[in-house]
Amino acid sequence: MKITALKTFLVPPRWLFLKIETDEGICGWGEPVLEGHAETLAAKIAEYADFLIGRDPGRIEDIWQSLYRNGCYRGGPVLMSALSGIDMALWDIKGKVANMPVHALLGGAVRDRVKSYCWIGGDRPTDLIGGAQKLREKGYKALKFNICSEMQIIDSYRKIDQSVQMLSELRAAIGNDMDFACDFHGRVHMPMARILLREIEHLHPMFVEDAVLSTQIDEMADLSRATTIPLAIGERLHSRFDFRAVFEKRAASVINPDTAHVGGISEMVRIGHWAEAYDIALAPHCPLGPIALAACLQVDAICHNAFIQEQSLGMHYNTGGDLNDYLLPSSRYQVIDGYLPIPQGPGLGIEVDEDHIIAQSTIGHRWRAPLWRHEDGSIAEW
Repeated sequence: MKITALKTFLVPPRWLFLKIETDEGICGWGEPVLEGHAETLAAKIAEYADFLIGRDPGRIEDIWQSLYRNGCYRGGPVLMSALSGIDMALWDIKGKVANMPVHALLGGAVRDRVKSYCWIGGDRPTDLIGGAQKLREKGYKALKFNICSEMQIIDSYRKIDQSVQMLSELRAAIGNDMDFACDFHGRVHMPMARILLREIEHLHPMFVEDAVLSTQIDEMADLSRATTIPLAIGERLHSRFDFRAVFEKRAASVINPDTAHVGGISEMVRIGHWAEAYDIALAPHCPLGPIALAACLQVDAICHNAFIQEQSLGMHYNTGGDLNDYLLPSSRYQVIDGYLPIPQGPGLGIEVDEDHIIAQSTIGHRWRAPLWRHEDGSIAEW
């Protein structure tokens, strides 16, 4: 079997899908997207096609290593996101050839379903109680939201108090029946993060994501030692080599690498198993599309330390297209009692609606992250 073509589809709301075709008619799907940079990733896939046409798609590790190591530049969000989508598609092909799900090829599942959470509140958190109530009605047992809007490196206690009040009201409304995670999203710098973590500790967040930017590993390690709240990091780290310092410095209790950004299923499994040796939990990041989520679920199936899965059903970004819009009815996602079932179909376990993908690719998108500024006019972290 030989690879004959790599085709990309830019589709709403902000995704890029990849189809790898072979001379035997078996194809695989991946999601090589980086939010706000989808056109860049499509161009990178076209460049990688020069290395992949004519290759045996079954030699996944050899292809992974050749794309990673070829040339003097490696790692980073663009190259690793492109490699991620290719890796997903190759595993999809291998599973379809074997008529087995990817997790069966990687040793077999350790779980049948995984707890899942969904987003509420939007970029600037609003109506958290209403959002939580809607999720509870759908059977969710966990949720996540942004902790604040813009926050300067040293900011007013007024903003701290607003965040604490917002969380206190949410906890009072949902009780202990639902878990919530807070995303600081790199908006909170070390001086304010130390205060905010202390002030919300009694509200028992499931975890706090990106308490400081992922470039501040030493600072996150200090915060981790100073709080009982599990700290999570990983969406902006792009290979196992980026995670080494996190593990060695005990900077986090939870890692949330993104299968679409970290090198695909192959690298996610390596990182997940490595984290287990440090007794660190795995919670794959995935505010993306249906193919990326399918890849995450294959990882959740075989990593014992995976405990919860992010997904974007109904997320505030998904105007113009949601996950299930791109899947055939037989394989659409359904959260049951707060859990996502592990797909059991061959490959990634989903069937995409290719006709719909092609139609939507004629619309495309130009999604960009918003540009935020502080009150003094300086650029704020989004």
